[in-house]
Amino acid sequence: MARRIKYILAALAAIISLTAAAQVKPGIEVLRDRNFEGLKGKRVGLLTNPSGVDRNLKSTIDILHENVNLVAIFAPEHGARGNIYAGGHVSDEVDETTGLPIFSVYGDTRKPTPKMLQGIDIVVYDIQDVGSRSYTFISSLGLMMQACAEQGIEVMVLDRPNPLGGLKVEGSYPEAGFVSFVSQFRIPYIYGLTVGELAQLINEEGLNRGQLGKDQPVRCKLSVVPMEGWRRDMLFEDTGLPWVLPSPNIPYPQSAIGYPSAGLVGEFSNYLNIGIGYTLPFGVFAAEWLDADKLVAKLDSYKIPGVAFRPIHFTPTSGSARGKLIHGVQYFYTDFEAATITLTQFYVMQAVHELAPSHNPFVGGSYAMFDKCAGSDFIRNTFSKSFKVSDIAAFWNKDVQAFKELSKVYYLY
Repeated sequence: MARRIKYILAALAAIISLTAAAQVKPGIEVLRDRNFEGLKGKRVGLLTNPSGVDRNLKSTIDILHENVNLVAIFAPEHGARGNIYAGGHVSDEVDETTGLPIFSVYGDTRKPTPKMLQGIDIVVYDIQDVGSRSYTFISSLGLMMQACAEQGIEVMVLDRPNPLGGLKVEGSYPEAGFVSFVSQFRIPYIYGLTVGELAQLINEEGLNRGQLGKDQPVRCKLSVVPMEGWRRDMLFEDTGLPWVLPSPNIPYPQSAIGYPSAGLVGEFSNYLNIGIGYTLPFGVFAAEWLDADKLVAKLDSYKIPGVAFRPIHFTPTSGSARGKLIHGVQYFYTDFEAATITLTQFYVMQAVHELAPSHNPFVGGSYAMFDKCAGSDFIRNTFSKSFKVSDIAAFWNKDVQAFKELSKVYYLY
């Protein structure tokens, strides 16, 4: 009897846990519960991609088309229906399902033109964020907000979870001369806000590129439909929501954590494979010429807080290492809170340099995209001298506390 009761209690605990995880409602579901309040009687535009779905995987495009006067769709990187691969040119087209025009905001035009916005009363934004500054969807949101402000058009953001949670902030602000589509705003590399909170912050503090914190910001009429049940300590796996990849190389929630951990290294061609072209995008560091066991031993000797490494050997199916057996490390966060995840890639570069100094990513090639994503050339110029994380850590963390204080004002949760 005691054993049976124990099993029953364990089962109940599991059910309670699953129920708790499944309580998070994204903004699109809350909007539907509110009978599409704020959209009725208005001509609606929608900026979205395949990650804009409810928990039953129904597209926000189709939900709005069936319930409000949706008149236009705006397509960011990869397209509104996800039919464009990474970096591909997104063109204007007609949506086959709804017959509505799709205007590209990731091609020749990134800021919507007055003609694109003509006849629209309000633009809705619904895209699953990845929580890192250099991903282009928040840049598309910011430019849409700016365009709408100039045309007197409302913007509504349907909020979704930050897959990195709402507590982790890492990285310095972009410096003058390094503001770009992958560093659109003067925010840290990891900003610890939901996309709705971020929209409020950039709307109040400054919409112009690189102008966060300047006086007299350009503001649009903004509303945010918040989630229900989300907490700042939640990673995506805690939400109970399905993960629909927002782009081809973020197939799993873990990939969103890996992106800021490895993505800067990925900007160097012919250096380290970071899992693109394999089953672990942003989850590994490898090369033909590396000794996996020695690399693990070197990284372990650093005693890096919150991260562990294991040797890995694999053959990519695409990319420059296609068909070649490469060797390196896979990394795991054993204490996500304690880890400074954006520095993981720099520790790996430090270890690789100690083991194979002839393989120097900073010799030859272009560094423009690395600098744009990092938001500065200080990181490259300083780190490349001695390959020591300690040389850049203070600079990398210098804006974190100030941004934490600033951003608290815009917390919704």
